[in-house]
Amino acid sequence: MNDLRAAAEAARARAYAPYSGFHVGAALETAEGIIVAGCNVENASYGLTICAERNAVAAAVQLGARQFTRLALVTDAPVPVSPCGACRQVLLEFGGDLVIESYAGDEVLRWTARELLPAGFTGDVLS
Repeated sequence: MNDLRAAAEAARARAYAPYSGFHVGAALETAEGIIVAGCNVENASYGLTICAERNAVAAAVQLGARQFTRLALVTDAPVPVSPCGACRQVLLEFGGDLVIESYAGDEVLRWTARELLPAGFTGDVLS
């Protein structure tokens, strides 16, 4: 198992998912090779739930990182799953070439952020 996936697995073990029971872990690799992980944190007010991917991004940004190369994603699902739409938009903010790897057992699916959100909203339109 690679280090990025292992970090995502460890984060998934710490997820707070008392309502859905769906535990998610994510780990980002920065351009400097630092691994930063996040897990989902549910809330009784479902809309306030925080996804693992966005938690990992927030933790990495807090450390000063702005460029990422890969994100590993692990869930309780029997097959690899893709990030939700909100997470796709947040991941695209940090680069369309970011590689997202989703794992389930021996199976892995890979996409870039741009592939997952080809017509995503970017800061280019704000200039």
